[in-house]
Amino acid sequence: GALARRRAQGKLVNLEQRLQGEPLAGHIGIGHTRWATHGAPNERNAHPHATGRVAVVHNGIIENFWELRNELEADGYAFETDTDTEAVAQLLTRALDRGMSPEAAVRDCLPRLRGAFALAILFNGEDDLLVAARRGSPLAIGFGEGDMFIGSDAIALAPFTDVITYLEDGDWALITASSVAIFDEAGQPVERPRQKSVGTALLVDKGNHRHFMLKEIHEQPEVVQHTLSNYIDFSTARARPLNAAIDFAAIDRLAISACGTAYYAGLIGKYWFERYARLPVDIDIASEFRYREMPLGAGDAALFVSQSGETADTLASLRYCKAQGMAIGAVV
Repeated sequence: GALARRRAQGKLVNLEQRLQGEPLAGHIGIGHTRWATHGAPNERNAHPHATGRVAVVHNGIIENFWELRNELEADGYAFETDTDTEAVAQLLTRALDRGMSPEAAVRDCLPRLRGAFALAILFNGEDDLLVAARRGSPLAIGFGEGDMFIGSDAIALAPFTDVITYLEDGDWALITASSVAIFDEAGQPVERPRQKSVGTALLVDKGNHRHFMLKEIHEQPEVVQHTLSNYIDFSTARARPLNAAIDFAAIDRLAISACGTAYYAGLIGKYWFERYARLPVDIDIASEFRYREMPLGAGDAALFVSQSGETADTLASLRYCKAQGMAIGAVV
């Protein structure tokens, strides 16, 4: 069948209302709530991006999208948006126009992309094919009964299934309603283990709270107590032996890297480390840290803070510091 698309700006309720008036029919679909990194947060730039032959949703950043866009525009492909995601859709469309099959188009295009991304791709006329690909950003496949799902993690898939497979970095997959074929970055078929997720349904339940942020705020005392219980025996008020990756008494400086609310938690950590441990601390938003290439010394250590443990910029910063031979720690 032909590709059909519905989008809306703002909250999800706006999209729900549009679908009530303009319902979609079909057996396969993709969707994404976009945080604007390239292009204004409006309906024109909202996902999915489609060309008539391909529809794409994308989490992450295509770092070489201007290079790809200039190349494609020189070949006569007109862009409708300011986003990096449309470059992926147009690149796949050009491969199809050159006579490639959907699978061959994916094989041809993925090596051209630079950056951290997770992709979901539909092809016009392919009623039982969904392509998923990841590099740097997380992506999981969920197994239902006669249906399949993809999402950023087990929490996103929890309302639908608790049987999942995590794609590894560089993997891509051809998914139908009843089968999955996974390939590694070199294009070779691979098997990835299935696992059963436990307790994730509770994490997507707001309970009696108006929204998830309020839920997280009210859960802070319980979360802090649970975390500290790993290191403190509350019955004796004595600390347990700490098997840490960083010997804080032996380092000269600590670099903290995080995004979003995890960054604000890191700011509190900076205050405590400097006040109580007398340890100099630098803190950066991970998306800046990974590009500024901060001078690092032998006595430095790095601490990474992430709510999910899968924040793409934070992971990229971690890899950079690890490559420098630094002592690494994480708070998740």
